Amino acid sequence: MINITKVKKVFHDVGVQISADALDIMKHDIDRQIKSMAKRCKSGNVKRLTTSTYHIAIGNLSQYLKQKEES
Repeated sequence: MINITKVKKVFHDVGVQISADALDIMKHDIDRQIKSMAKRCKSGNVKRLTTSTYHIAIGNLSQYLKQKEES
């Protein structure tokens, strides 16, 4: 799901070497995070992820509850 070339460039630009194993761990971690975000959207009844519902995907439910109270 991630562009390996871009990831390598980011690390290269700051002078850090990154191993193939570290890249694999990063790929798995990002995949896991995206799946968690999708599950949060589903449990939060989000039909379309937008900038205004992104806080639900990242698990910032305090923002979600705050908006519910204002409604």
